[in-house]
Amino acid sequence: MMLYKHGILNGIGMLSLVGLVACDDAGPPEPTPEPPPIAQGIFATPGQIVPYATVAQRATFARGERVAMHRFSPDEGLGPQFNVTFCAGCHEKPVFGGGAGHYRDFYLSGQALDDGTFIPDGDRGGVLTSFMADGSPRPQPSPRANVFAVRNPIPFFGVGLIAELNEDAILANVDVDDMDGDGISGRANYDRGFVGRFGMKAQTVDIEGFIRGPINNHVGITSDPLTADERARLPVPVVAFEDDEAFGENALGLRTQTFHQAAAPAEPLTDSDDVPDPEMLSDDLFDLVSWSMLLGAPRPSEPTAESEAGRALFADFNCVGCHVPTLASDRGSIPLFSDLLLHDMGPDLADGIVMGVAEASEFRTAPLWGVGATGPYLHDGRAFTLDGAIRMHGGEAIRSRDAYMAASASEQAQLVAFLESLGGAEVKTAGRVLPADAIPDVGEAGGPLRALSADEDAMWQAGREIFDRDHGMENGLGPLFNGDSCRACHFEPMIGGAGPLGVNVVRAGKMVGDDFSTIPTGTIIHRFSASGARPETPEDFNIFELRQTPTTLGMGILDGLSEEAILANADPDDMDGDGITGVAHVLTDGRIGRFGWKAQVPSTLEFIGDAMGAELGFTLPASLNVKFAKTEDDDDVPDPELSVAETLALEFFMNQQSPSVAEAHPTGASVFRRIGCDACHIPHLDGMEGGPAAYTDLLLHDVALQGGVPDGEASGTEFRTPPLWGIGTTGPYMHNGHAASLEAAIEAHAGEAEASVTAYLALQPGLQAELLRFLGGL
Repeated sequence: MMLYKHGILNGIGMLSLVGLVACDDAGPPEPTPEPPPIAQGIFATPGQIVPYATVAQRATFARGERVAMHRFSPDEGLGPQFNVTFCAGCHEKPVFGGGAGHYRDFYLSGQALDDGTFIPDGDRGGVLTSFMADGSPRPQPSPRANVFAVRNPIPFFGVGLIAELNEDAILANVDVDDMDGDGISGRANYDRGFVGRFGMKAQTVDIEGFIRGPINNHVGITSDPLTADERARLPVPVVAFEDDEAFGENALGLRTQTFHQAAAPAEPLTDSDDVPDPEMLSDDLFDLVSWSMLLGAPRPSEPTAESEAGRALFADFNCVGCHVPTLASDRGSIPLFSDLLLHDMGPDLADGIVMGVAEASEFRTAPLWGVGATGPYLHDGRAFTLDGAIRMHGGEAIRSRDAYMAASASEQAQLVAFLESLGGAEVKTAGRVLPADAIPDVGEAGGPLRALSADEDAMWQAGREIFDRDHGMENGLGPLFNGDSCRACHFEPMIGGAGPLGVNVVRAGKMVGDDFSTIPTGTIIHRFSASGARPETPEDFNIFELRQTPTTLGMGILDGLSEEAILANADPDDMDGDGITGVAHVLTDGRIGRFGWKAQVPSTLEFIGDAMGAELGFTLPASLNVKFAKTEDDDDVPDPELSVAETLALEFFMNQQSPSVAEAHPTGASVFRRIGCDACHIPHLDGMEGGPAAYTDLLLHDVALQGGVPDGEASGTEFRTPPLWGIGTTGPYMHNGHAASLEAAIEAHAGEAEASVTAYLALQPGLQAELLRFLGGL
């Protein structure tokens, strides 16, 4: 098969050739043959199925998408270690099947020996995980580890088309000794003797292994390999391995070790939890693998004068030396703009990770279809923009980078416009809210709380965009962070909602007697740092607690309540003798807290300041006098990193976002009252009459089974009564998310709620079901 290293895709079906072929003493070079036409029926809106799929494949695709989006719970096998709770969690931007923002980054670790050998750390292929399903402290690297690297998830668009490519199409561009003198070599990596094509280092050859590995490494879900019959029914033919030895003979006759960080061995995977293996059924695995194989290649935009000028510059700068416009397949030319080979990207991008023959500074050329909609960029996402990504290229790309940097601003804009024309324009977004997404109606969950004026509507939508917007280090993310947007934690079941276990916050500290101490940055053990180093957990910490992301829907209603309305239900000495106290969290400045699991935050604006500083590392204007906010930090981005107008728009959006409206379930509501749930979960506080029922008193109650991290006046076992609106769609539950169902959440209550739990357990099954139906309808 022929591959055209210097062909330039013209529109969708034509290639114009750049004359970069060197002459030799034998005379002029032979004419370059015309490339085959672009394959038909391969383009789709990102996240959609390839047009050539059969009726049966479309049904499989729909089932596979459901598997990809299924949130696993510990009862289903999540863990024992995990980073995310669902497969598509790392492949969601701008739509499912894509990449992800920085809050889905992960770390690799290993040991580099003096002889060049690299040993992955641990038993998960070097993947460091952030959470333990039992709530214990996150696993630490082994003492031998001396290499640490960050990875940002890779888009899956068009991977089935890549899997179909013949090895010859990839090997045709190998130029290990740079025989053409363009400064670009390119060499293949190998997986068990086959040419690798998937992963940051082209370390994997088959999609099944590339899926089974991360499901196990990042979700903790075990699986068995697909059977020969199942593989034969996949949409794309797969490599048949005779065995899964770590060593294979590559096409050059060399024995090379394959680092299976991203790929699973062709054998059953098991773990040590109590859920029987395999935890993913073979039918679900088949559908999931098929779904990924059937994702279409992003459809290119119609050419414009600017994008065509950029296309010419892309060739002139020899970007095509690595980002080869097309590879030949049996379907025709596949315009992925990648040679799928390893290239030395220079010492600044080197990550210390060795995979197969890929050395520390070598990476696979990333396909560019859909690149305009799938940032951040480079292996660790360090580049927030395409311009930034180009400027960070090194090694073999230096000549191309320098040519770009020497170009005029208008020429640079043209080249970026060309890259953005390579697909995904219809789903390009600053976060995850797509251009075509409808805004819920007034009063609907997630929609405006009330009818808004034209100016208010503009402010509400501006705040929504800020809430959803992803951030990079280039505009202030860090130095320490857990998420890269507000939406990164608050997206279930919609923007502004709650979050799954994979975005929990780890709170920790050191308790000696009655004395509690923390690190200077507070009680949060962050997941990420802008420097790329994983934040360390102090060795002497002895208290750890996960905090589940609460919904922000309806915050404005609670923010508008008077402090008297909250204090009216406080009963710190249990004067009425019902076993329930209720304590208002009085902050050091005298204000009453009402938000957060410990009622430690007094207002929506302070909640924004606290979250922006603690979770994203963003600074706010000092002029706003937000006491919970950071107003300066030590990164290179000028402070404040969020403007006054942006902060106030965000506050307006959050205060004017509607919670869910309860359905009518009178029997369940009656049971709720009968067993005393409304003693803490009060439907309406003073000032809420006529509006949706929140079912909270905003007070602290001792309800936990065991002590955790204290906060101000709130002890380790005291928690604010959370609002129940929308509770049916914002699981898992409790402060640490350890209750996967509403039934489990009720049974997990203790302390002041013990009498209600006992009464619930004594109910007839039918009445228990009515109560759960009532809660689910809130």
